[in-house]
Amino acid sequence: MTELKDIQVIAPNFKRRLSGVTATVVRLVPIQARDIAIVASGPVLPQDVPQIPLRALLTLPHNCLRVWHARRNIEMIAGLALKHLLRKRLKLLFTSASQRKHTGLTRWLIRRMDAVVATSDATAAYLERPADVIMHGIDLESFTIPTDRAALRARLGLPVSGILIGCYGRIRPSKGTDIFAAAMTALPPHLNAQAVIMGRATAKERTFLASVKEQAAKSAHPERFHFLPEVPVQDMADWYRALDLYVAPQRQEGFGLTPIEAMACGVPVIATRVGAFEKVVTKETGTLVPAGDAAALSNAIAAALTPPADIESWAQNARPHVAENFSITREAAALVALYHRLLEQ
Repeated sequence: MTELKDIQVIAPNFKRRLSGVTATVVRLVPIQARDIAIVASGPVLPQDVPQIPLRALLTLPHNCLRVWHARRNIEMIAGLALKHLLRKRLKLLFTSASQRKHTGLTRWLIRRMDAVVATSDATAAYLERPADVIMHGIDLESFTIPTDRAALRARLGLPVSGILIGCYGRIRPSKGTDIFAAAMTALPPHLNAQAVIMGRATAKERTFLASVKEQAAKSAHPERFHFLPEVPVQDMADWYRALDLYVAPQRQEGFGLTPIEAMACGVPVIATRVGAFEKVVTKETGTLVPAGDAAALSNAIAAALTPPADIESWAQNARPHVAENFSITREAAALVALYHRLLEQ
């Protein structure tokens, strides 16, 4: 366990529920800890993540300079409070994944950071200050190609035969879950494609989830829709491995890790032109469609499954593409280099 006096970097994670940001912190910190004394701090973190309790932030020794790496507004606010109210010696760093005009509060907070990271060039364009562009990556040791997909499907309780097409993540309009359901409903029956929709809907999105389920129930083949609850981060790889095709139907996205996770498991991807998907999904690993266009998405899925189809070559190219461009070790190394630059200022 890292002693408080030895900590060089703190990655706060103040959200209790699973989110993309939480997944990033949980996966990055153990890898970064190999090269720098970094810990996470938050209310709910897996035991294998180097961490300190939230209360320890109040008693951090003043012996050395540290980096506070925030990824949410509340974490930027906490960093400012620790630095200016409690006089902790901190360099404040913020990672932005958002591709939209920031609120006045967020812009005010970002101006007070010592450095900013953007997860893509598109994200950097929304910032009103220079930023280091460091794209997300994933752990290629955790996300791997399956050895026996049929056996895996049986273990997970999924149909062993047929084409399985997944759509994972938060259930809400911006994620396009309804677009995916509409696209799957419109597929020709002979394709025998089944939809696996997995994720969590917050209380305010339960009506939306109910409408998507109703949409599926009224389709010609309601039995081809499988709605599953969210699973822990460490279990996600198996659910990608079970698929033949992954679909990212987002209307809006900051970055979007799910296509990278799917491709690392040898699963090709059809995605919309939002977030970083145009950088992530290439013509060798999948295809892109306009956001919000269920007909275009359905046509793309049908084309991918209809001989002569590209899906087999996409699958072969998927993991090598991710290994070359989106490994988490590359992301971790770039961030550690930035931490050292801040600590040397």
